[in-house]
Amino acid sequence: MPRFTIDADISKARTPHTDLYTDVQLFHEIKEKFFASSWQFVGDSDCIPTPGDVHPFTLLENYLDEPLVLVNDNHASRLLSNVCTHRGNLVVNEPCRLSHLRCRYHGRLFHLDGVFRSMPEFKEVQDFPSPADDLKQLPLQAWGKWLFTSLHPGQPFDAFWGDLQQRLHWLPLDEYVFKPQLSRDFTVRANWALYCENYLEGFHIPFVHAGLNTVIDFGNYTTELFANASLQLGIAKDDEDCFDLPPESPDYGKKVAAYYFFVFPNLMFNFYPWGLSINIVKPETLTQTRVSFLTYVADEEKYDKGAGSGLDTVEMEDEEVVEAVQKGVRSRFYTHGRYSVTREQGTHHFHRLIAKYLD
Repeated sequence: MPRFTIDADISKARTPHTDLYTDVQLFHEIKEKFFASSWQFVGDSDCIPTPGDVHPFTLLENYLDEPLVLVNDNHASRLLSNVCTHRGNLVVNEPCRLSHLRCRYHGRLFHLDGVFRSMPEFKEVQDFPSPADDLKQLPLQAWGKWLFTSLHPGQPFDAFWGDLQQRLHWLPLDEYVFKPQLSRDFTVRANWALYCENYLEGFHIPFVHAGLNTVIDFGNYTTELFANASLQLGIAKDDEDCFDLPPESPDYGKKVAAYYFFVFPNLMFNFYPWGLSINIVKPETLTQTRVSFLTYVADEEKYDKGAGSGLDTVEMEDEEVVEAVQKGVRSRFYTHGRYSVTREQGTHHFHRLIAKYLD
């Protein structure tokens, strides 16, 4: 039997048992079943613009904790394990430009594609080298300049990201520029799933986000569900700060102020007329989550206007309520809740996916 059973009929369904937010063993089980097998954001191609550029990083530090390195191998982007196949040392320690990859521990040398090249004092070793001596190359998928990988792909990339790409095929992706000075991390004292649940419903907007509620038409706020993703469509109250949609867009004629895309289990791509805010939900402990806000601006003149304005304030308001919920789900008197049929389709869908992938 699955750990959680969420009725497909939202009018009958109950939310998951509070074990989802309080059980340490389940927290670690989810690491492999959800996060290692899904498609995670790893950066963008601007990190490695020139042949020989390398960019090391840790995928979901403090949770998956996987050391990886992006490499520009003669204009081909590659993603490699950053762990030497000799004794496990990190191969690349900082972003730089190289002609090859050399482990500084014992001098093992790799080509930029990760293939073993040479190793001092190994002439006597039998059956060496073998493919096991190459650096592991991971799948790397791109949407525009944004790059994604999976440690153990359970499904193809399009099964998670295809709906988003199709819906926004008209966007000028080459105009989006990363702004590190506008990007930051937030620490939320709550379980990662509670943070995602809060994002996945606009039900709380009139009660929690006074500023956002002045620009979003809550009555026309809608949620659309896909296989491993969902879209919340924010409609503006007036004609300002909306997308200039082309006729080929399925939303042509609507006053779209924001596209809030969620891709299971932890990625949020929020498109505004000024650009994109990527939110990466990174579990750290059972009751602590780090959320990275990465800002890409496509139109400087529109920045910080409309639904995409005051995002720091919106985040603080979300943190306050989510942290309060984390305290509440520990109560002896709360085990399950119910769903609003009209306003919590996204959260219900998220819980259905959790039950599916735990089974």
